This record gives sequence, C-alpha cells and structure tokens, in this order.
Amino acid sequence: MTRLAPRNLPGQIALLVAVALFFAQAINFALLLRERQAARFSQVTSPSTTRIVDAADRIATGRFISDPRTRVELLAENPIDPHLPRRPDVEEGIAKGLREANVPFGQIVTGVRPFSPSDRALRRMDPVRAERVRRLGAELQIAVEQPGGRGWLVLNAPWSRTEQVVIWQLVAQTLILYIVVLIPVLLAGHYIARPLNRLAQAARQFRPGDDAEPLDEQGPSDVRAVIAAYNALAQRVNVMLDEKDRMLGAIGHDLRTPLAALRVRIESVEDEDDRAKMADTIDEMNRTLDDILSLARLGRPSEPPTEVDVAALIDAVVEDFRDLGEPVSAEEAPRLTMRLRPSLMRRAVRNLIENAIKYGGSAEVRLIPDAKCIAIEVADRGPGIPEDKIDSVFDAFTRLETSRNRETGGIGLGLALARAIVREAGGDIRLTERPGGGLRATIHLPR
Repeated sequence: MTRLAPRNLPGQIALLVAVALFFAQAINFALLLRERQAARFSQVTSPSTTRIVDAADRIATGRFISDPRTRVELLAENPIDPHLPRRPDVEEGIAKGLREANVPFGQIVTGVRPFSPSDRALRRMDPVRAERVRRLGAELQIAVEQPGGRGWLVLNAPWSRTEQVVIWQLVAQTLILYIVVLIPVLLAGHYIARPLNRLAQAARQFRPGDDAEPLDEQGPSDVRAVIAAYNALAQRVNVMLDEKDRMLGAIGHDLRTPLAALRVRIESVEDEDDRAKMADTIDEMNRTLDDILSLARLGRPSEPPTEVDVAALIDAVVEDFRDLGEPVSAEEAPRLTMRLRPSLMRRAVRNLIENAIKYGGSAEVRLIPDAKCIAIEVADRGPGIPEDKIDSVFDAFTRLETSRNRETGGIGLGLALARAIVREAGGDIRLTERPGGGLRATIHLPR
C-alpha cells in the first residue's frame, strides 16, 4: 500500500487533504441519513402507526368501516407485491408502536411502489394528494396482519426517495470540494516543493570550489530560511577548503625544502650503500608527502574534466611501467571516450598497478566496456586479501601486516587515494578474489 502512496510533497499533502475530506463527508452523510430517518419516522411511521392502532380498536369494537379520511382498508389477503423493495426500518418502527399500544398483530409487510405520471392510482386520488405523491415519486404500502385470520389492515403513505437524491448530492458536493480544495492545495504544495527540489539538486551537485552562484531564496519563510542556511553552509565550506589549501601548500613547502637540503647533503656521504639508502628514504618521504597532499586536496582538484580516450590513457600508464622493466601486460581494447580528469585517473590506475606488482609480482590490465559503465581491471597472482579485510584496506594508512609491510613500500595510501579519485569521478573500486589465486581490482566508471 505504501508503494501506491505519492512520494513528493504536493502529492502527500493532497492525499492527506483528500482523506480528511472523505472522512468529513462520510460523517456528514451519516448524520444526514440519521436526520432523514428521524424526519421519516415523524412523517410516515408515527402517523401510520396511529392510523393502524385506531383501525385495530375499531375492529375490536365492531365499529370498523373503511374510512377515506384515514385511508385504512381491511382486506382478506396481503395486497403488496412481494417484488417491491421493503423498508425494514418502517416495519420495525410500526411494530414497536403497536407493542407499546398493546395492539396484537401478526406480520408487517411494506413495499415502496414508484409512480409514473400516468399511473391510474394518481387519477383516483384527490388532486392535491395526487400532486404531492407525484412530486415525491413513490408510495409506501403498509399491510399489518390481524390475529385470528381477520385479514390485513392496509394503508398507503407518500414516500420520498430521498436517499438516492442525498447520495448524489453528496457525491457532487464531494467532487466540488475536491476540485475547490485540492487544486489550491496542489498549487501550494508545488509552490513549496519547487524551491526544495532546487535545493536538493544543488546539494547533490555541490562540488567544493566550483564557485556556484547562491540559490535564490524563494518560497515560504521556512523554506527561505533553509535555503539561506544552505547558502551560508556552502560558503563556509569553500572558505574552510581555501584555508586548508593554503595550509597544505605551506606544509608542502616547509617539508620539501628540508628534504631537498637533505638530498644535497647526502652527496657528501662517501659510502655508496649508505648514500643510496638515504636517497631512497628521501624519495619515499617525497612520495608519501605527495600522496598525503593529493588525498587532502582531492575535494578541490585543479585539473578540469576533459574528454579522454580511456584506452589510450591505460596504454600510456602501462607503457610507463614497461619502460621501467616491470612485468605489466594489457589487452587490446576499443577506443572509448569519457569525460574525466586525466592526471588523477592515471594516478588511480598507476596505484593499482603498483600494488599488483609489489604484492603479486606482475599486473594484468583489461578495459571492459559496457552499455552503462566501463570497467578497468587490474589483476595479479599475489597472496590476495582476506575477505573480511577487503573493506578496511581502503582506509588511509591501513596496511595488512602479512603482505603490506614497509619493506614492500608504501604507508597505506595507494588504495585510499585511488578510491577517492574514482569516487570523485562518480565511480567506485571493488576488490575481489581471483580464481586460481590472486586479487582483482576493478574500477567501475559510469558512462
């Protein structure tokens, strides 16, 4: 049932109002029917009971004569057509009145007989009553069985078929209410929801540093307050990121300067082995610093997205590793253009290949195009990663001691940086066990 309910704000407001109107009209209908029943009792049931009681008394005293004033007749058989619709409420009301008057009776039968303008019975009535019955449209026939087989007391009373009229009036009234009330409600809901939808879209598309224009503050005061708070929040985020970039720039400058000085000083070390080890340590510190700064600045990349041939990008990265003599293989793939930040995506693919080489000895790269996304797969034949540790290796500075130790290089930023780059492009990275042993890292990018 909840699937059928509208999810947007105007639809939910309209549904609540429609349900409230329905229940209000249902209560109104019940009260109106009750009022009609009370009026019918006073206009039909009570006078008919009085006439029947009077006729029964006359029969008991032997003075009964069919009286045109009371319109009560004594017939040998029940004259009411059994196919006519009955009125149990009138029958019960007459029975109750007769019991209260201590008048014995048998069956009570009623029947509503509709009239047509050319009905013969109307011509037998006096003109005033005939006109009244014609307006009402029907006649109620009442027959009360007398005990001891003394026949049936029969009388007719005007009958108004107001239930159908009332029902159609309420249906028309409800439709008018829905039109008059729901249309303004839908318009008001749309007036409220439109700026909220723009706010939601702006929040989804928010990218720090894009310098997007503040949203126009529209709608009711509460909605305008929310939009104003969002604009202020976006501005504070951009200011904080500007401060962070300045701080990172200062940190990078302050750290690279002494590292460069150390690089110059180690040239005076006479032992070649010690000099090489010290140079490797400085290079590792520079790479670590680059990874940390890249990961911290990823929220505001300076490189704009451009149309990139993904196959050519992968080939270029693979060729760089082959030039260094690394065992990296790549399958031929069709040319495929996507809008990416090329330098960052090369960094992500390079990190995955480096991991495969370090921990598997080699890397196999494939580009798998699909209708909805493309997949860049980097596989190795290394020891793999336990299934319960796959999610944790993407956390920054996380290393698995069994295979990710300092001797193999890195401080646990490669996968974290790669996933951050891919997610910034709208995709994701998944690690899965490779059949036959090894690990498969797959970049999924939406087309």
